[in-house]
Amino acid sequence: MTEQTQQAQAKVGAIVSDFEMDVFDPVRNDFGKISLSDLKEQGKWTILVFYPADYTFVCPTELADVAKVNEKLTEIGATVISVSTDTKYVHMAWQREESLLKNVRYLMGADPTGKASRLFGVYDEGTGLALRGTFLISPEGRLVSSEIHFYNVGRNASELLRKAKANVYLADHPEEACPANWNDGQKTLKPGAELVGRVGKALVS
Repeated sequence: MTEQTQQAQAKVGAIVSDFEMDVFDPVRNDFGKISLSDLKEQGKWTILVFYPADYTFVCPTELADVAKVNEKLTEIGATVISVSTDTKYVHMAWQREESLLKNVRYLMGADPTGKASRLFGVYDEGTGLALRGTFLISPEGRLVSSEIHFYNVGRNASELLRKAKANVYLADHPEEACPANWNDGQKTLKPGAELVGRVGKALVS
């Protein structure tokens, strides 16, 4: 199977092919490995946060932002893995040195060959770096959310948490749909003939 074929499989709504990567674990202050198959066996939602490189400028602000919501993501059954093409050793050194990363407690994935980055379509062949890609994978291995930014625009972890909560809710309520800006406890929609042309009324009733 070629890398181009693998990349084509990582489409929203499709099952993602298995991948494995080395990780630095800031909690244990040690190295390990993680794979999608491991997370599926554990019944976890997988959240991949690709970013260009360690020791850069926007990247630590993003990882610090994700750290603020990591506990809430863990509570809903998600495992967060930040990923760049740096090695696990560089991850360890960066997390130790950069004050913005002092609260990072999620796994930091190493993708020096670019295999995972290519699988998710964020690998920049010209630079050898990954674009800012965020991917949410269900416990069954289905890609349910994909977001890709260019190098110079940081992401919003609060929106990541909102989308993760919405997908977890819909996994248990597949007959429903979440409208724009939906948050916990707000009204959802139940698509059907009676809702056609009456969405506004349904949301306020």
